[in-house]
Amino acid sequence: MVLNSYFLNGSKSEQGLVQSLVNEQLKMYGVEIFYIPRKYITKTTVIKEVIESKFDDAYPIEAYVDNYEGYGGQGTVLSKFGIQEQDDLTLIISRERFENYITPLTKNLSNIELSARPKEGDIIYFPLGDRLFEIKYVEHELPFYQLKKNYVYTLRCELFRYEDEVIDTGVETIDDEISQIGYIQTLTLIGSAITAAGSVGICTTGGVSSITITNMGNGYTHQPTIGFSSAPSGEVTAVGIASVTNDFINCDGNFGGKISAILLTNTGCGYTVAPAISISGGGGSGAAATTGISSNLGIVQTITLSNAGSGYTSNPNIAFTAPTSGTTATGVGHVNSAGIITSVFITNPGLGYTSAPTITFDTPPGVTATGNFVFNEIITGQNSGTTARVKEWDSVNNTLEISIVDGAFGIGEQIIGNESGATYSIRLTNTNDVVDPFASNDIIETKADNVIDFTETNPFGMP
Repeated sequence: MVLNSYFLNGSKSEQGLVQSLVNEQLKMYGVEIFYIPRKYITKTTVIKEVIESKFDDAYPIEAYVDNYEGYGGQGTVLSKFGIQEQDDLTLIISRERFENYITPLTKNLSNIELSARPKEGDIIYFPLGDRLFEIKYVEHELPFYQLKKNYVYTLRCELFRYEDEVIDTGVETIDDEISQIGYIQTLTLIGSAITAAGSVGICTTGGVSSITITNMGNGYTHQPTIGFSSAPSGEVTAVGIASVTNDFINCDGNFGGKISAILLTNTGCGYTVAPAISISGGGGSGAAATTGISSNLGIVQTITLSNAGSGYTSNPNIAFTAPTSGTTATGVGHVNSAGIITSVFITNPGLGYTSAPTITFDTPPGVTATGNFVFNEIITGQNSGTTARVKEWDSVNNTLEISIVDGAFGIGEQIIGNESGATYSIRLTNTNDVVDPFASNDIIETKADNVIDFTETNPFGMP
């Protein structure tokens, strides 16, 4: 035997001692990370490219952070594709702890190709930075065979770049990391059909009974402020809101914002003369209007919602019972994106009311709206067959954020959650990615159009 037989350089007991010391040091000076193995769901048949992968298990394990001066890599980089963060992280974990703890838990799981050691492509949740890192290389021979054995794995990681992988580990702090990244579409759904209800107040001593627009103005880009001269002391001043339209063509041939109507939320009460009306702001100018008041003849002064309803797909009309003699009032409700009435307006206060009339709102369409979607479940469009995964469900505003969309959902289409059974119909779709800070294509194109407009043709010539 060439080696000195009296020095057992690499005995099992010595190797065990070193491994125990390594384990103890990692537990003392390390940080608890989560090791998340990649499950390969779909690959191409030719070059074995991974088309679909999944991360649904997370295993805590101690690791030593070797980046004592901070993250490695290029850091934050400004490129033509937007701002990118390219941070690197080096972690050291115990070989024995991995093989005795994580390997037995993963070796019998389906779609995991290697469980004997950490593998490239798996991801790490790093709690100190609350970030996900992808393992790019596993160094398993450093330090180099001390006492004829290796005791640690060195994981060289890069900041994880999400590409529509399914991440659902059941650990909230991890799953939160991907709930708002990736290409996200937002669906506004139609809620349960509940008819709104409300009550009416009337004025019998001089409320604003009519508004006549004498000049529609021009150039209004948003709603201007409507003001009425104050009612006499102790009485109620009228309150109104303008309706802006772009349906009229200006003298220059362009469509311009004009005031088409002024709706009342409160007709006021106690006026002895018709109040003056002012129109200011809104980005335009020139609009003007006059008012008329009732004279000891009851008109509708206010509409108060007692039930905002839900499931509306358009602004509902409000029907009033008629006065004994006079003009029947009319009104309209305004619904938000969730199909709930948020405000009501008096379009005609009527005339001749001696007591408050009863009002009836239009009935919302009878569509199915039940259940609550759950994170990461697959939803399916019943007409298009489009599928997607749930990112976030807001049951108050009936908005559903989805990702990994395969196809295109249609307006009015019914969608069903495969796991929850939740069933709703689509009212609006927003396919613009407004979440991922790195996918700035829409923003870049919009800003670039101010310099060179590519919407019609390539200004540099077609290839």
